[in-house]
Amino acid sequence: MVFADREKELKALEQRFSSDNFEFVVIYGRRRIGKTSLILEALKDKEHVYYLATEAKNNLAKFKRTVEAIFPSVRHVREDWESLLLALKDKVIVFDEFPYLIKEDSSIVSVFQKIVDSLRDSKTKLVVLGSSISMMEDDVLSYRSPLYGRRSGSIRLGELKFSDLRHFGFDLIEAVRVYGFSGGVPYYITKVNTPFYGWINWELKKADSFIKDEVDFLLKYEFSEIATYKEILFAISLGKNTLGEIRDFVKVKGEVSSYIRKLQRIGLVIKEIPVTEGITSKRGRYRIADNFTNFWFRFVYPNLSMIEEALYELPKRDYEAYLGRVFERIAEEYVKEKYTVNKIGRFWWKDIEIDLLALGGENVAGECKWSENVNPKELLHALKQKLKAVGVEVDRFILFAKSFSRQEEEAELVDLNELNEWYKGALRPRT
Repeated sequence: MVFADREKELKALEQRFSSDNFEFVVIYGRRRIGKTSLILEALKDKEHVYYLATEAKNNLAKFKRTVEAIFPSVRHVREDWESLLLALKDKVIVFDEFPYLIKEDSSIVSVFQKIVDSLRDSKTKLVVLGSSISMMEDDVLSYRSPLYGRRSGSIRLGELKFSDLRHFGFDLIEAVRVYGFSGGVPYYITKVNTPFYGWINWELKKADSFIKDEVDFLLKYEFSEIATYKEILFAISLGKNTLGEIRDFVKVKGEVSSYIRKLQRIGLVIKEIPVTEGITSKRGRYRIADNFTNFWFRFVYPNLSMIEEALYELPKRDYEAYLGRVFERIAEEYVKEKYTVNKIGRFWWKDIEIDLLALGGENVAGECKWSENVNPKELLHALKQKLKAVGVEVDRFILFAKSFSRQEEEAELVDLNELNEWYKGALRPRT
């Protein structure tokens, strides 16, 4: 397993595990994000108890059997959570998928509160992991939880950056294609083989392809009824980005806003606002936050019948067009690393759209074209006209494309050659 960009998390866990104090650490994040791999890497060469909770009943009995295999003397301890965990005083104890314990017995959170309080003066390290973001936040982290205020540290594990894909061995072009499918979710990245188009069409024809049901599993971690959430995500993937457009598409009874807030909370949807405006802006647009979910609703969900018959192949032209917006996110990452900026994102006003606007030490405006032989003079002129129309002044222009047909002294041109230097790690922040 490649631990790209997880150094901070590993260092934080190492500090917790090596302390002389009691530690209660919470790690959570969406399915497939790498929580288990992270904790198992941190536990290397450390005596510990690791228990993966299951949806089935009898987790307590299973936990005791797990402990007995490591510490046989525990077989004489009474089979209840408090007795077992107190018998493991001063040891490292990890519960993976803690929400399954809560689903089996909602009183477990209060039981763990008593255990944490009893172990407070020990050197015990207690770690709980969970893929249900809503349950981890409500039942473990919120002020309403009996465990509130008792954690010594928490990590909400996020996606890897695009540039981290270099650690998985992808060249730049393949990395862009893979990133459009996987985003920064480690599990999906490691599933891909190259060339991407050959792999994806082979994978989609497999009877047991993980892709077909993956989003259903993801949503079922959070919601008991997922049909409406799927239709909302489908609408957004098709470019229905306002509440009105989504409501008209989904035709749900009542408001869709409560559904969208829940999708925002678990990180599947974000409300994007023009970068020059504050969070109270009424010109927000909703978009799917991660590339895998967006890919699934753009290319898998509407074609499930053909996929079941092994008749579907990803249309290369459509996918390359889809990568245009993915390329904009990669360009944002490039600019954030190269320049000192406070805010970066898209800008729009009426029929005017600017792909990239960064505000901070320097104001930078840019356009992105996932195309070859782009004329930078024409692109720069169009960008200047947009900026003039909306009254935005910038210090620097930056244009992104696969390649350019000519040079342009007034703008920084970032083609695939320049982008590859950054991707490989050669680029340094501008001074």
